[in-house]
Amino acid sequence: MGEHLVLGPLDALAQDTQVTDITVTCEGQVWVDRGNGMEFEPMRSSINSAHGVREYAVQLCAQLGKRLDDVHPIADAATQSGVRIHAVIAPLVPYGASLSIRFPDRTRSTLDSLVTLGAFPAIWMPILQAIVDRHATVLIAGGTGTGKTTMLKALLEQVDACERIVSVEEVRELGSLHHDNTVSLASREANVEGKGAVGLSQLVKATLRMRPDRVVLGECRGEEIADLLRALNSGHRGGMTTVHADSIERLPARLITLGLLAELTPQAIAMLAAGAFDVVIHMRRTTHGVRHIAQIGQLITSNQGELVGQMACAWDGVREPKYGPGWSGLAQLLQLSTEAMPFLPTCSTAEHVADTERYRIAYTTSNTLHAATSSYTAMA
Repeated sequence: MGEHLVLGPLDALAQDTQVTDITVTCEGQVWVDRGNGMEFEPMRSSINSAHGVREYAVQLCAQLGKRLDDVHPIADAATQSGVRIHAVIAPLVPYGASLSIRFPDRTRSTLDSLVTLGAFPAIWMPILQAIVDRHATVLIAGGTGTGKTTMLKALLEQVDACERIVSVEEVRELGSLHHDNTVSLASREANVEGKGAVGLSQLVKATLRMRPDRVVLGECRGEEIADLLRALNSGHRGGMTTVHADSIERLPARLITLGLLAELTPQAIAMLAAGAFDVVIHMRRTTHGVRHIAQIGQLITSNQGELVGQMACAWDGVREPKYGPGWSGLAQLLQLSTEAMPFLPTCSTAEHVADTERYRIAYTTSNTLHAATSSYTAMA
């Protein structure tokens, strides 16, 4: 938990290492996620009313130096250890306040522990191990709370002890890595005079002067993508980052969106991204709250120079994994034995082609309208 954060009535829940999220509704109802989706937590406390939850939210934010009042009705705050708080008060919500607390992974995530939890099929263990061993550059995609950072930490746990890892984050979630040669950089907001801000772009540039073996960006969400892509295209292999996206096929559109924020054209993003990322891992969360790898694939450029997400293998979390058109290329890149992990033509190639064509059209549309940066800003 945070070094100086006092959670009061929620302290007992916060001490549970299985808890990843706590939310409090405007009425003061408490909901908890222990990895199986949100569950109602009946409890009697001072935050069981609209007034109580508002006062509680204000106090929490104040502990971390953040204002939450009528002038500043939305607050984002975080501790050095990665506990994040988001609060919104009335009138932006109907009454009281809405409070969300997210805790970093407080267990040591490894590939062995994740496969035991059902995060990926055991037959994929050689793929994930080869990704680390071959210094493949990895982009982990998925929605909020799908386990992107947990998977990132598990892969970094496999990195050889002699390699130097330099990480960049807005909130330190990778600081607990069990790796001796690690430097953790975190961005800083401006002070009350509007000075002293240090953004992710500046920190990504700084990593290249710190003799890194692996550059890790906790989450790519804005114009820092330009500096990251330049770094990964300049000989720094084995880096890792995460991004919000809902499938490998839709990932090109998301990267184009971020690229426009950095004033990069879709053509530039296509060339840089295809050269920067060797492997894409897409995480998904089921309706029951189980987080797992849904797809592994690559970003490639088509004959027309367009960026395309190609699925190599997929898993629904229950049945046998499927292997798609990109499997042979991925196996060759990672030097995997195709005899040990044979290509299984159980994925509908026609379905994949249809997906590719659909996003080719989306790409062409975004290429035509790339000057309308403001519309993409809203999407980001």
